[in-house]
Amino acid sequence: MTRRFAYLIAATLALAAAPPGVMCASPVSRAVEPVDILVDGVAQPRLAHAGRWYIEARKGREYAIRLRNPYPVRVAVALSVDGLNTIDARETDAASARKWVIDPYETIVISGWQTSHTEARRFEFTTEENSYGQALGKTANLGVISAVFFKERVIRYMPETQKNQDRRQPAPAAESAKPESAGATRQESRDYDEYAATGMGRRTEHAVEQVWLDLEESPSQVVNIRYEFRPQLVRLGIVPPVPTADPLVRREGARGFEPGFSPEPPRKK
Repeated sequence: MTRRFAYLIAATLALAAAPPGVMCASPVSRAVEPVDILVDGVAQPRLAHAGRWYIEARKGREYAIRLRNPYPVRVAVALSVDGLNTIDARETDAASARKWVIDPYETIVISGWQTSHTEARRFEFTTEENSYGQALGKTANLGVISAVFFKERVIRYMPETQKNQDRRQPAPAAESAKPESAGATRQESRDYDEYAATGMGRRTEHAVEQVWLDLEESPSQVVNIRYEFRPQLVRLGIVPPVPTADPLVRREGARGFEPGFSPEPPRKK
């Protein structure tokens, strides 16, 4: 028995959800990632570590999530940030979550939490203390972005003779989901103890509508991306620490006299 669910965003919304220049009418290459995290429109580099994908969170910066549909049918994407559905901020499983609908081979950009049928609030990298999850009292899954793709169920009609032939042939294996595996200064000390999360940024126009889709029961693709501030990526061993000069070493190399005369100080521009 097929089940039908209500999902947010028809094709018209997909157009509204994406800024000019991000729509794609041709098939998406397999080499192109289905999910990108954008800062100022630029996809942030992914860092592989311990079977998971990471990106560097940039505190105080707004970001957006670009979703690409690589399939010849519509998909509905359950998209969560910090474990909260980006449409209604609920904590559910992916199958029952409200989803974003994307037409075949189309690309859309989701830039914030949907707060009404006409508005959203921008995603913004912030600390756990100032996060949207903290404001809602839902902090179990801070620091992760998850997108789960479900294909629209396609019903094909065929002659009775073809049906009989198909019954004699073994059924193809179903496509399975492939989840991604899971003595400083005061400022440095504070950064060392801060962990990234997502807050609610400025308000922006984002009109949506609700549609009904009949989806396949199993997801076709699952993408999980962890994000952290650079000090935490260093602690995890994902990126190398930035070399810093020890002031004491510099002072130990000091000498008394150098040849020459006193130079004029540089003029202020």
